Amino acid sequence: MTEVVRLNAVSKVFGKGQGAVAALREVSVGIPAGTFTAVMGPSGSGKSTFLHCAAGLDLPTSGSVRLGGTELAGMGETALTELRRRRVGFVFQAFNLVPSLTVTENITLPLRLAGVAADRAWLSEIVRRVGLDGRTGHRPAQLSGGQQQRVAIARALVTRPEVVFGDEPTGALDTMTARDVLVLLREVVTGLGQTVVMVTHDPVAASYADTVLFLADGRIVDSMSAPSAEKVAERMTRLGAWT
Repeated sequence: MTEVVRLNAVSKVFGKGQGAVAALREVSVGIPAGTFTAVMGPSGSGKSTFLHCAAGLDLPTSGSVRLGGTELAGMGETALTELRRRRVGFVFQAFNLVPSLTVTENITLPLRLAGVAADRAWLSEIVRRVGLDGRTGHRPAQLSGGQQQRVAIARALVTRPEVVFGDEPTGALDTMTARDVLVLLREVVTGLGQTVVMVTHDPVAASYADTVLFLADGRIVDSMSAPSAEKVAERMTRLGAWT
């Protein structure tokens, strides 16, 4: 299976000398194309640092990160920004929409920043898939939280990225709305062949993934295929504390 992202012996240390803290320790893992991976672990286990290094938002202290055939180490900030804009999608807990822009304008913002015209057929397809037909002229304040997160997911998909990273994408949503968003992320993988990597603290959210990676003290200590919420929760209790 083709790997979209590959981390080899990735370590990330913050600070220097006595105050140095190792957030990731020699992490090696590959993320296969067309899969949904959840990343879980107690608070301080390195989940966000893992996501930031894998996505090229932060560079590791040592080790290598590859996106497709591209090695991220040694790339300048301008080149990294361009790579993220073209080849990576992001969905965060805070929807990060621009209040003055319409739904369509928010979705196509990455294309405008890159100076690329929107593929109208693809835009229509993702608007339909995320369930925003009839809402494209609305502004964020006119939408529910769940609808705003759907806009964020559509924005992450509009560039046809190689991978979409989600950082607690359902963290700000109520249970029912969160489930709708998770079903949508699952459909994006199954229906569009997209690759999704999601950090979450919620075993129910993790159960929508194909594979769960468990982090503890900056290391991947276990993985689980075909997860259920019950199995994930039970495994988390043996990792120490909940986030």
